[in-house]
Amino acid sequence: VQLVESGGGSVQPGGSLRLSCTVSIYVRTNYCWGWFRQAPGQEREGIATIDSNGCTDYIGSVKGRFTISQDNAKGTLFLQMDNLKVEDTGRYCCAAGPDGGYCGPNYSNMAYWGKGTPVTISS
Repeated sequence: VQLVESGGGSVQPGGSLRLSCTVSIYVRTNYCWGWFRQAPGQEREGIATIDSNGCTDYIGSVKGRFTISQDNAKGTLFLQMDNLKVEDTGRYCCAAGPDGGYCGPNYSNMAYWGKGTPVTISS
């Protein structure tokens, strides 16, 4: 299984980006999907997840600004990022793992990872 992210780039504070994550082959739908980011000099953190029922969860710093969604027919995961801030800068990766009951930003059993796409927010 390969996950490939796209859509990263450089924007000014207050701008928007839409990240996409395409999956090379079919993954069972009872999976937890998520977006993670790693800021320079910091550990990777989970920021948004979506479970097999379409339920979403976010960390507080992105809630209300980011929206995770997926198109199961096309095997694509999205992250719409609005009102971007300098502190959103980092490398964004998508990931997927079996949905064992918990699917949230602290989910630690992701089985498949993309290589990431860079996001830079600066004026």
